[in-house]
Amino acid sequence: MDRRILKILLKKEVALMKRNAIIPRLIVVMPILVMLIIPFVTTLDVKNVGVAVVDNDHTQLSRRIIADMDASEHLSVVGCHFSYDEALRQIEEGDADAIVTIPEDYLNDLTNGNKPEMDLKANGVNATKGMLGAQYATMSIANTILRWQEEQGVSLSQHDVSTINLYNRHLDFRIYMIPALIVVLLIIICGFLPALNLVSEKESGTIEAMNVTPVGRLEFVLSKLIPYWVVGIIVVTVGILIGWLVYGLVPEGSVLDVYLAAILFSLVMSSLGVFIANMSATILQSIFTMFAFIIVFQLMSGLFTPIASMPQWAQCITYAIPPRYFIEIMRSVYLKGASISDLWGQYAALAGFALLLCLVAAKTYRKRV
Repeated sequence: MDRRILKILLKKEVALMKRNAIIPRLIVVMPILVMLIIPFVTTLDVKNVGVAVVDNDHTQLSRRIIADMDASEHLSVVGCHFSYDEALRQIEEGDADAIVTIPEDYLNDLTNGNKPEMDLKANGVNATKGMLGAQYATMSIANTILRWQEEQGVSLSQHDVSTINLYNRHLDFRIYMIPALIVVLLIIICGFLPALNLVSEKESGTIEAMNVTPVGRLEFVLSKLIPYWVVGIIVVTVGILIGWLVYGLVPEGSVLDVYLAAILFSLVMSSLGVFIANMSATILQSIFTMFAFIIVFQLMSGLFTPIASMPQWAQCITYAIPPRYFIEIMRSVYLKGASISDLWGQYAALAGFALLLCLVAAKTYRKRV
């Protein structure tokens, strides 16, 4: 490899990036917008679950149950009805997410030591909201009954259980998402931009001038990859700063471990982008091909859904998806304070993918002299 030629090519790539009206702004503006907006919009936290109540008991306890649900942070009583059909109508109209039916003589049965059942039905159209809403309502009712029994001096058979949520004490979904969003930014920016850059040279014809020069494959491919390693570092830095300044989230582990993983993953995605550009004749072809890879990466890497929840055959496929390892590193370093020694397998996998894809990108570049 001729370092002098590589240096000249890198100057050319930097000059092209500066002349481009979109790329410099995209590198800075996109991470800022994504990190500021997406954590507030893309969330699995369920709040304001509408509950329609059918009160057939009409006692002080039933009114207290209703009041406690309405005072909950996650629940909102949208109506108290005399019949189930009226409550079901609110579900059908989309005004309620769950129906709680308090049976007749509920207080009397509870006072006599019986265990009356309270009926709770959740709207399954939105499965996440219905499932969590039903759990919130069940917990609210159970807490109200426990407090009422204590006030009445009734002996309780339940035992108190202390729950501590490790690494994310308040179960804030934003804390879980912010490290993953940095991964998304690297996938898009370090994957798309090299592919579009190279294919645009094909369409404009400037690549033909490069083909008749003594520039080797390796120098040419590295000149396309190295600028986007730097871009990856910039994106990660912007993400870390916004996570700290806006959300108060800083890595529990070493920031250097985050940067090392980001450099390896930037190499993986930029090499993939160059490989796709080598196999594409037009910008449209490269966009669609890269988009297909990005969809698979986001859906099967554990970014939004846990890998353990996938079918066994799908879990095996995820081992061939590079973002899986980067996401594990980011969340472990950010939330658990893990180090390279704890995550050496993930780092080794990223390094292996980076080396393999870099060689493939260089091999598939067809230089005609």
